[in-house]
Amino acid sequence: MCHVYILHPPGGLVPGDTLAIDIDVRERARVLVTSPAATKIYRSDGRTARQIQTLRVGPGALLEWLPQETIVFEGAQAQVRTAVELTGDAAFLGWEILCLGRPACGEAFRSGACRQHWELWRDGRPLVLERANFKDDVQRAAWGLRGAAVTGTLLVSSPMLDGVAGGLLDDLRALPSDSRDLCSATLVGGAVVLRYLGGSAERARKLFEKAWCLLRPPLGNRPACFPRVWST
Repeated sequence: MCHVYILHPPGGLVPGDTLAIDIDVRERARVLVTSPAATKIYRSDGRTARQIQTLRVGPGALLEWLPQETIVFEGAQAQVRTAVELTGDAAFLGWEILCLGRPACGEAFRSGACRQHWELWRDGRPLVLERANFKDDVQRAAWGLRGAAVTGTLLVSSPMLDGVAGGLLDDLRALPSDSRDLCSATLVGGAVVLRYLGGSAERARKLFEKAWCLLRPPLGNRPACFPRVWST
Protein backbone atom coordinates (compact mmCIF):
# COMPACT_ATOMS: atom_id res chain seq x y z
CA MET A 1 0.00 0.00 0.00
CA CYS A 2 1.38 3.38 -1.02
CA HIS A 3 2.42 5.80 1.75
CA VAL A 4 2.45 9.49 0.79
CA TYR A 5 3.95 12.24 2.98
CA ILE A 6 2.68 15.80 2.61
CA LEU A 7 5.60 18.21 2.94
CA HIS A 8 4.99 21.88 3.74
CA PRO A 9 8.44 23.55 3.83
CA PRO A 10 7.41 26.67 5.83
CA GLY A 11 6.21 24.40 8.63
CA GLY A 12 3.23 26.55 9.54
CA LEU A 13 0.64 29.13 8.54
CA VAL A 14 0.94 32.85 9.29
CA PRO A 15 -1.90 35.40 9.11
CA GLY A 16 -3.43 35.60 5.65
CA ASP A 17 -2.06 32.24 4.46
CA THR A 18 -4.27 29.70 2.72
CA LEU A 19 -3.01 26.13 2.46
CA ALA A 20 -5.16 24.00 0.14
CA ILE A 21 -4.70 20.23 -0.08
CA ASP A 22 -6.60 18.40 -2.82
CA ILE A 23 -6.39 14.60 -2.91
CA ASP A 24 -8.07 12.45 -5.55
CA VAL A 25 -7.83 8.67 -5.02
CA ARG A 26 -8.91 6.98 -8.21
CA GLU A 27 -10.93 3.78 -8.61
CA ARG A 28 -9.49 0.76 -6.71
CA ALA A 29 -6.39 2.67 -5.57
CA ARG A 30 -5.21 2.40 -1.98
CA VAL A 31 -3.15 5.03 -0.22
CA LEU A 32 -2.13 6.21 3.25
CA VAL A 33 -1.49 9.96 3.50
CA THR A 34 0.26 11.49 6.50
CA SER A 35 2.55 14.36 7.47
CA PRO A 36 6.05 14.33 8.97
CA ALA A 37 5.26 16.92 11.65
CA ALA A 38 2.47 18.92 13.26
CA THR A 39 0.84 21.78 11.36
CA LYS A 40 1.23 25.10 13.20
CA ILE A 41 -1.06 28.11 12.89
CA TYR A 42 0.65 31.17 14.38
CA ARG A 43 -0.59 34.22 16.28
CA SER A 44 -2.68 36.57 14.15
CA ASP A 45 -2.39 40.27 13.32
CA GLY A 46 -6.13 40.26 12.63
CA ARG A 47 -6.11 38.22 9.43
CA THR A 48 -7.27 34.60 9.20
CA ALA A 49 -5.08 31.65 8.26
CA ARG A 50 -6.93 28.90 6.38
CA GLN A 51 -6.24 25.23 5.83
CA ILE A 52 -8.68 23.66 3.35
CA GLN A 53 -8.50 19.93 2.60
CA THR A 54 -10.65 18.19 -0.02
CA LEU A 55 -10.33 14.40 -0.17
CA ARG A 56 -12.08 12.45 -2.95
CA VAL A 57 -12.17 8.65 -2.97
CA GLY A 58 -13.34 6.69 -6.02
CA PRO A 59 -15.23 3.39 -6.20
CA GLY A 60 -13.41 0.44 -4.65
CA ALA A 61 -10.64 2.75 -3.37
CA LEU A 62 -9.33 3.20 0.16
CA LEU A 63 -7.90 6.40 1.66
CA GLU A 64 -6.30 6.50 5.09
CA TRP A 65 -5.90 10.14 6.13
CA LEU A 66 -3.59 10.15 9.16
CA PRO A 67 -2.01 13.61 9.58
CA GLN A 68 -0.24 14.69 12.71
CA GLU A 69 -1.94 17.27 14.89
CA THR A 70 -2.75 20.89 14.08
CA ILE A 71 -1.49 23.31 16.75
CA VAL A 72 -3.33 26.63 16.97
CA PHE A 73 -1.17 29.18 18.79
CA GLU A 74 -2.52 31.62 21.36
CA GLY A 75 -4.05 34.62 19.57
CA ALA A 76 -4.41 32.87 16.20
CA GLN A 77 -7.33 33.34 13.84
CA ALA A 78 -7.76 30.01 12.06
CA GLN A 79 -10.14 28.17 9.79
CA VAL A 80 -9.62 24.45 9.23
CA ARG A 81 -11.91 22.57 6.83
CA THR A 82 -11.70 18.92 5.79
CA ALA A 83 -14.27 17.53 3.35
CA VAL A 84 -14.25 13.85 2.35
CA GLU A 85 -16.25 12.82 -0.71
CA LEU A 86 -16.77 9.05 -1.16
CA THR A 87 -18.14 7.46 -4.34
CA GLY A 88 -19.88 4.09 -4.48
CA ASP A 89 -18.18 1.53 -2.24
CA ALA A 90 -15.17 3.72 -1.44
CA ALA A 91 -13.62 3.28 2.02
CA PHE A 92 -12.17 5.94 4.31
CA LEU A 93 -10.41 6.05 7.66
CA GLY A 94 -9.11 9.38 8.87
CA TRP A 95 -8.51 11.53 11.89
CA GLU A 96 -8.14 15.18 12.83
CA ILE A 97 -6.40 16.22 16.06
CA LEU A 98 -6.61 19.86 17.13
CA CYS A 99 -4.46 21.34 19.89
CA LEU A 100 -5.49 24.77 21.23
CA GLY A 101 -2.45 26.56 22.56
CA ARG A 102 0.74 24.79 23.57
CA PRO A 103 0.06 23.06 26.89
CA ALA A 104 3.50 21.45 26.96
CA CYS A 105 5.10 24.89 27.42
CA GLY A 106 2.28 26.36 29.50
CA GLU A 107 0.63 28.41 26.74
CA ALA A 108 -3.17 28.38 27.01
CA PHE A 109 -5.63 29.47 24.30
CA ARG A 110 -7.10 32.54 26.01
CA SER A 111 -7.63 34.65 22.89
CA GLY A 112 -8.08 34.07 19.21
CA ALA A 113 -10.48 31.73 17.41
CA CYS A 114 -10.47 28.54 15.40
CA ARG A 115 -13.37 27.47 13.19
CA GLN A 116 -13.27 23.79 12.32
CA HIS A 117 -15.37 21.96 9.69
CA TRP A 118 -15.21 18.16 9.36
CA GLU A 119 -17.42 16.63 6.66
CA LEU A 120 -17.94 13.09 5.35
CA TRP A 121 -20.12 12.48 2.28
CA ARG A 122 -21.03 9.43 0.21
CA ASP A 123 -22.53 9.85 -3.28
CA GLY A 124 -23.57 13.39 -2.42
CA ARG A 125 -25.29 12.36 0.81
CA PRO A 126 -23.94 13.68 4.12
CA LEU A 127 -22.86 11.04 6.65
CA VAL A 128 -21.18 13.30 9.21
CA LEU A 129 -21.22 17.11 9.25
CA GLU A 130 -19.51 18.84 12.16
CA ARG A 131 -18.95 22.52 12.90
CA ALA A 132 -16.97 23.88 15.82
CA ASN A 133 -16.05 27.43 16.75
CA PHE A 134 -13.39 27.55 19.43
CA LYS A 135 -13.20 31.06 20.86
CA ASP A 136 -13.83 33.13 23.98
CA ASP A 137 -14.41 30.78 26.93
CA VAL A 138 -15.26 27.59 25.00
CA GLN A 139 -12.04 25.89 26.09
CA ARG A 140 -12.46 26.71 29.77
CA ALA A 141 -16.25 26.41 30.16
CA ALA A 142 -17.89 23.33 31.68
CA TRP A 143 -20.27 23.26 28.70
CA GLY A 144 -17.32 23.42 26.30
CA LEU A 145 -13.97 21.63 26.51
CA ARG A 146 -13.82 21.74 30.33
CA GLY A 147 -10.26 23.03 30.28
CA ALA A 148 -8.98 20.43 27.83
CA ALA A 149 -6.51 21.63 25.22
CA VAL A 150 -6.82 18.79 22.71
CA THR A 151 -9.81 17.48 20.80
CA GLY A 152 -9.74 14.76 18.17
CA THR A 153 -12.15 12.86 15.92
CA LEU A 154 -11.57 9.68 13.94
CA LEU A 155 -14.04 8.80 11.17
CA VAL A 156 -14.43 5.46 9.39
CA SER A 157 -16.84 4.54 6.62
CA SER A 158 -16.85 1.47 4.40
CA PRO A 159 -19.36 -1.10 3.17
CA MET A 160 -16.79 -3.67 4.37
CA LEU A 161 -17.82 -2.81 7.94
CA ASP A 162 -21.52 -3.48 7.42
CA GLY A 163 -22.67 -6.14 9.87
CA VAL A 164 -19.59 -5.87 12.10
CA ALA A 165 -19.83 -2.21 13.17
CA GLY A 166 -21.54 -3.10 16.45
CA GLY A 167 -18.73 -5.42 17.50
CA LEU A 168 -16.12 -2.87 16.44
CA LEU A 169 -17.78 -0.24 18.61
CA ASP A 170 -17.46 -2.52 21.63
CA ASP A 171 -13.78 -3.12 20.80
CA LEU A 172 -13.12 0.60 20.34
CA ARG A 173 -14.78 1.44 23.63
CA ALA A 174 -12.61 -1.17 25.34
CA LEU A 175 -9.35 0.37 24.13
CA PRO A 176 -7.13 1.46 27.05
CA SER A 177 -6.92 5.20 27.55
CA ASP A 178 -5.57 7.63 30.13
CA SER A 179 -7.89 8.29 33.07
CA ARG A 180 -7.43 12.04 32.54
CA ASP A 181 -9.02 11.88 29.09
CA LEU A 182 -12.55 11.38 27.75
CA CYS A 183 -13.11 8.97 24.85
CA SER A 184 -16.23 7.70 23.10
CA ALA A 185 -17.22 5.64 20.06
CA THR A 186 -20.54 5.90 18.21
CA LEU A 187 -22.16 4.86 14.92
CA VAL A 188 -23.60 7.84 13.02
CA GLY A 189 -25.17 7.72 9.57
CA GLY A 190 -23.15 4.71 8.42
CA ALA A 191 -19.87 6.01 9.86
CA VAL A 192 -17.98 4.93 12.96
CA VAL A 193 -16.95 7.98 15.01
CA LEU A 194 -14.27 7.85 17.71
CA ARG A 195 -13.72 10.98 19.80
CA TYR A 196 -11.01 12.20 22.15
CA LEU A 197 -11.00 15.10 24.61
CA GLY A 198 -8.01 15.62 26.87
CA GLY A 199 -4.73 17.36 27.50
CA SER A 200 -2.25 15.67 25.16
CA ALA A 201 -1.98 15.44 21.39
CA GLU A 202 0.39 12.52 21.86
CA ARG A 203 -2.17 10.58 23.92
CA ALA A 204 -4.85 11.35 21.33
CA ARG A 205 -2.66 10.03 18.54
CA LYS A 206 -1.73 6.89 20.50
CA LEU A 207 -5.44 6.16 21.04
CA PHE A 208 -6.20 6.68 17.36
CA GLU A 209 -3.26 4.49 16.36
CA LYS A 210 -4.66 1.67 18.50
CA ALA A 211 -8.03 2.14 16.83
CA TRP A 212 -6.39 2.10 13.40
CA CYS A 213 -4.66 -1.20 14.22
CA LEU A 214 -8.05 -2.61 15.19
CA LEU A 215 -9.90 -1.28 12.14
CA ARG A 216 -7.31 -1.86 9.40
CA PRO A 217 -7.76 -5.67 9.00
CA PRO A 218 -11.52 -5.57 8.28
CA LEU A 219 -11.16 -2.32 6.33
CA GLY A 220 -8.13 -3.08 4.15
CA ASN A 221 -7.66 -6.83 4.58
CA ARG A 222 -4.17 -6.35 6.00
CA PRO A 223 -2.58 -5.28 9.31
CA ALA A 224 -1.59 -1.70 10.04
CA CYS A 225 1.85 -0.66 8.80
CA PHE A 226 3.16 2.44 10.57
CA PRO A 227 4.75 5.08 8.30
CA ARG A 228 8.49 5.28 8.85
CA VAL A 229 8.35 9.06 9.12
CA TRP A 230 6.51 8.71 12.44
CA SER A 231 9.70 7.28 13.97
CA THR A 232 12.00 10.09 12.84
